[in-house]
Amino acid sequence: MGIGDKMRGLASSAQEGVKSSTLSFFHFTLRFITGILLGLVLGLIGQELIGYGTFALIFVMVVVTAVILKLQSSWSFGQILIFDLICVLVGMLLRMYILVAP
Repeated sequence: MGIGDKMRGLASSAQEGVKSSTLSFFHFTLRFITGILLGLVLGLIGQELIGYGTFALIFVMVVVTAVILKLQSSWSFGQILIFDLICVLVGMLLRMYILVAP
C-alpha cells in the first residue's frame, strides 16, 4: 500500500464527509423553513382570531418550529416535501373557503 493509495483513500473519505454534511444541512434547512412558515401561518391565524400581541406570535412561531423540527427529524426529503405539499393544498382550500363564504 503506497502513498498513492493512502491519498486516494483520504480524498474519498473527505468527499463522502462533504456529501454527508451537505445532505444533513439541506435536510435541516428544509425542516427549519417548513417549521418557520407553518409557525408563522398558525401564529397569524391565532393573532387574528384571539388578538394576542407580537410576543405571543413569536412564541407560537418558536414552539411550532421546535415541534416540526422534532417531528420531522426522522423523515426523508420526500416525506417532508409531501408534508409541505399537503400543507399548501390545505391552505389553498381554506383560502377558497374564505373567498366563497358569505
